[in-house]
Amino acid sequence: MTDTTRVQEQYNTVRAIHLAAVAALGGFLFGYDTAVINGAVVALEADFEMGKTLTGFVVASALLGAAFGAWAAGKLADRYGRIKVMVAAAVLFVVSALGSGLAFSPLDLTFWRIVGGVGVGAASVIAPAYIAEISPASIRGRLGSLQQLAIVTGIFVALLVDTVLARTAGGAGEELALGLDAWRWMFLSLAVPGLAYGVLALTIPESPRYLVAQGHPDDARRVMGEVLTSGVDARIAEIQRTVDADERTRSSFADLRGSLLGLQPIVWVGILLSVFQQAVGINVIFYYSSALWQQVGFSEADSLTITVITSVTNIVVTLVAIAFVDKVGRRVLLLIGSAGMFLSLGTLAVVFGTAPVQGGEPVLGDTAGMVALIAANLFVVFFGASWGPVVWVLLGEMFSNRIRAAALGLAAAAQWVSNFVISQSFPSLADVGLALAYGIYTAFAFVSFFFVLKFVKETKGRQLEDME
Repeated sequence: MTDTTRVQEQYNTVRAIHLAAVAALGGFLFGYDTAVINGAVVALEADFEMGKTLTGFVVASALLGAAFGAWAAGKLADRYGRIKVMVAAAVLFVVSALGSGLAFSPLDLTFWRIVGGVGVGAASVIAPAYIAEISPASIRGRLGSLQQLAIVTGIFVALLVDTVLARTAGGAGEELALGLDAWRWMFLSLAVPGLAYGVLALTIPESPRYLVAQGHPDDARRVMGEVLTSGVDARIAEIQRTVDADERTRSSFADLRGSLLGLQPIVWVGILLSVFQQAVGINVIFYYSSALWQQVGFSEADSLTITVITSVTNIVVTLVAIAFVDKVGRRVLLLIGSAGMFLSLGTLAVVFGTAPVQGGEPVLGDTAGMVALIAANLFVVFFGASWGPVVWVLLGEMFSNRIRAAALGLAAAAQWVSNFVISQSFPSLADVGLALAYGIYTAFAFVSFFFVLKFVKETKGRQLEDME
């Protein structure tokens, strides 16, 4: 259907948003699970008497599970369906919450964090794939951006819960209830949204693409008819055409092979988009910001408050991205984001590099502290309005139907591995100097601009069946 981009689809906006929002709840748990440890880092380090390296590994361990979950989710989704994978991810979230909250050593805490990470990785793949497959082309970018909105909302709620629990107990390391310290309740709180996600996932229909691939076109037509109010038969026929053209109904990693270092060029673009999204250090802000601001002179209470404000900023600018992604396109937003991140990260590197050092730690005065706070929040603004949501939108739509699940899984796995490397290395880099850490992130932001300029193509308004 080569002319689909010129046909204005009629659709049920409320139903489309409903289906996308439920799928995006996986992103909420993704954000909640990865950020909830923020308020617990200092207390964990003290309770388990951990050094910086071990602390960094415990914090980042969930990302190892996420890489595996993302890698496996694509194949599992093609075999068992998108909905079943969502429910399995919810179960892993709940189990991880209980295990992490009751952990008795760094070893078992790491294990339970990895379990939750598998759920995070699976959700990070299934949500954008499902949303892309049920969305009308003209609003696919906005609906796909709900994934990032859910992620940043999950981050905000997790940090808010951390702040409330820590303030109520008098500190994250103080006893709160039932003989458990506040940091343990931070982890236990994840069970509530985990249960909600599992229940709600059972209320939405399976992806039309999966149903056609499994030989159920009538069911696919019914589901698509809930979203589109015209052109349903044409869309189903086009999906059927792409399915019939494939030798297999399930994508395989073998399908990703190509002439460029063993992979198709489009797969490398997806992988590198994922790597750059993490290599600019965004998750350092959300994993370590409380500890970081304490390190440079702010109190625990003020540090948690600053972190919550930063997460609110992230939510607001994600809404900005949702408003513009289908109007100005994916590529322009990425270029603006790269330029803004380069400037803000460079400012942080200079501030930390020129700050006086006392006791081996940089100390920011009133002026330098304010500049650092503004720069950190501007970094979040530029990331949240561009690379945060747009990468997820692109990963959900840039691949052809045949390779979407496998390619998205591989790209998401690369994203989680990159996240792990950045998160694991930050404490050690910070020991050498915060200027070094932020200087590295600045360099990645700089390179990302030219990567987008050269290799990323616009996908705004194109049907998934037209992607090559």
